[in-house]
Amino acid sequence: MEFNWSSQIFDAHLHIIDKRFPLISNQGFLPDEFTCRDYRERVKGYNLAGGAIVSGSFQGFDQSYLCHALRELGPAFVGVTQLPATVSDQEILDLAGAGVRAVRFNLKRGGSENVAHLDRLARRVYELAKWHVELYIDSRELPELSEILTSLPAVSIDHLGLSAEGFPHLLRLVERGVKVKATGFGRVDFDVRQALATIHGINPKALMFGTDLPSTRAPRAYRDEDLLLVYEALGEQGAAAVLGENALEFYAPGISGS
Repeated sequence: MEFNWSSQIFDAHLHIIDKRFPLISNQGFLPDEFTCRDYRERVKGYNLAGGAIVSGSFQGFDQSYLCHALRELGPAFVGVTQLPATVSDQEILDLAGAGVRAVRFNLKRGGSENVAHLDRLARRVYELAKWHVELYIDSRELPELSEILTSLPAVSIDHLGLSAEGFPHLLRLVERGVKVKATGFGRVDFDVRQALATIHGINPKALMFGTDLPSTRAPRAYRDEDLLLVYEALGEQGAAAVLGENALEFYAPGISGS
């Protein structure tokens, strides 16, 4: 099956790494630079409707790189940041004005607020700015958070939950309305095609495709064939939803023209 490269794509998960801004060594790791220019060059053949710039563990609570990247990439892009529980209401509102639309809890790598603050901070940012919460977590750890996650107004899980062992836990959350990033295919330990079909079959609005560029610390970096895999797994109509429509709806408050 040949992929239609003119299909509209909202890249729901990408990282910008600009060494002009603070970087924090995480578990002894510092990433290579991947600037807005590098990103544009890598995806220049795609019909991009926009994207979500996601803060990594190595960026901690720094907002300067993210605000700069949002200005440079333009109003079709939104931000997913990491915040301390002590953040002020005004800072949340200022970041919302800059295009930030979610707060991330990184349970896999750290660099974010402690998960003990998940419930309160997630509700607070939603009430103030209609932000959702995103989790980088191994799905084996989901049961202990399930009650909280299903009670929150808007949640997404990164990288298909990573783990085959925890995949049934992820599916139970999908049944309750939790979104899932169809990203990081080189990070998971299961058949991606089957996983996409299973999640999409439960909730056609659940999956949101992202490149995960530049795929820091992934056993295998993103490749164009990953995009084709979505099309092959779900067909033309399903792929259209996962590659663009679902994320455009989920991130809509931050996207120009929406």
